[in-house]
Amino acid sequence: MTLAVCALFLLLFVPLGAALAAGSPDSPPAGSGPQKGPVFILPVDQAIERGLESFLKRGFEEAGKYGASLIVLEIDTPGGRVDSAEQIGSMVRESKIPTLAFIKGDAASAGSYIALNAKKIVMKPGSMIGSASLVDSSGKRVEDAKLVSFWKSKMAGAAALNGRDPDIAAGMTDINLVVDKPELGVHKSKGEIIALTSEEALKAGFADATRNTPEEAAAWLGYSTDDVFRVQHTGAEKLSQFLTHPAVMTILLFIGIAGVVIELLVPGFGVPGILGTLAFVLYFFGNYVAGFAGAETWLLFIVGLVLMVLELFVPSFGILGVLGSVSLIAGVVRAAYSFTHALFSLGIAFAAAVVVIICFVIAFKERGIWNRFILSDSLSKEAGFIPAPEKPELLGQIGISITPLRPSGTALIAEQRLDVVTEGGFIGVNTPVIVVKVEGGRIVVKETRE
Repeated sequence: MTLAVCALFLLLFVPLGAALAAGSPDSPPAGSGPQKGPVFILPVDQAIERGLESFLKRGFEEAGKYGASLIVLEIDTPGGRVDSAEQIGSMVRESKIPTLAFIKGDAASAGSYIALNAKKIVMKPGSMIGSASLVDSSGKRVEDAKLVSFWKSKMAGAAALNGRDPDIAAGMTDINLVVDKPELGVHKSKGEIIALTSEEALKAGFADATRNTPEEAAAWLGYSTDDVFRVQHTGAEKLSQFLTHPAVMTILLFIGIAGVVIELLVPGFGVPGILGTLAFVLYFFGNYVAGFAGAETWLLFIVGLVLMVLELFVPSFGILGVLGSVSLIAGVVRAAYSFTHALFSLGIAFAAAVVVIICFVIAFKERGIWNRFILSDSLSKEAGFIPAPEKPELLGQIGISITPLRPSGTALIAEQRLDVVTEGGFIGVNTPVIVVKVEGGRIVVKETRE
């Protein structure tokens, strides 16, 4: 009898206990043991833009090169550009290496989209996922129905891809959507946006476990943490992050425009030209490393600069100058991650540079390049030129022409042989004349009968 009861107990409660253990949201996946191979940790700890996309692409390539068994995305981001998030999400989704999103802080906005594309999501206690409504560059919520619908479908699709509730993901994006999922602990009224804490995400199925570190998350998933590689930003990438900040880009454009133009208009200093060229080089370098600019932007910049220099020495009626300006502007705009932002920064930088250039040109006008095309030499005493002496005392004096005056010639006046001119008429030789005007060394006479 006792054996029968024990057997019945084993049949009923052991499978039930196993089922409960398997159904626990924080229970590790079934496996025979730790999976060997390097674990690569890629930090997603900045605003999402093409620079981050370039960095993660390098990280995925290195993970594949070294035969990584798992890629962990360590996420703490306020969000960023939707187009970059799409590219990163596609990279995560299509990776041949298993991916795990470890949310150590905020996976907000586009960051939540990246996390949802990973195979598994593990959150650090106190972290957050969601709040993914679309906003423009000024932080104002986007009202365009088409854009909201597009982004909502992207979020819902990423959630459904790994068995998560698409309605909750949609509620993270659409403020007008109503979501009521009491069984998952989620309720959203119109006018609200869903943002889940680690505990709420675990209950709603948007987190598979909670752990304190990415290494613990990888171990929970069944991967060996004997070989863990954390991919770091290179020095060039860190510099690029600074150089591509909107304010820094505007300052670089201002220094570049002002420095180059001042050096061209008021040559001889050297410093403005060096600073201007260096500013442009840093602008293009930062955007090139970030993945915004290609080699063609460098070519546009160099060609534009050469054409503007040629305009100063080759008469082209402004054609070379216009072509050079267009080439420079095209290079600046193509190098930036956003056409609108590039024009905005360029406009501010140009306006500020014009003010500085005008002040500089006025202060050093005597050194301007325009002086090369203006005859500024004067016949002065200091330069060794002796002007003809003025003789105002000759006015009204009477003399006689020594040579015919046609209308210039020589006359004897006050016992002096002088070069004289008539008022336009002819005066013969040995004719009495009177001085009617003295203008510097010019003596004007007319015939007199006295």
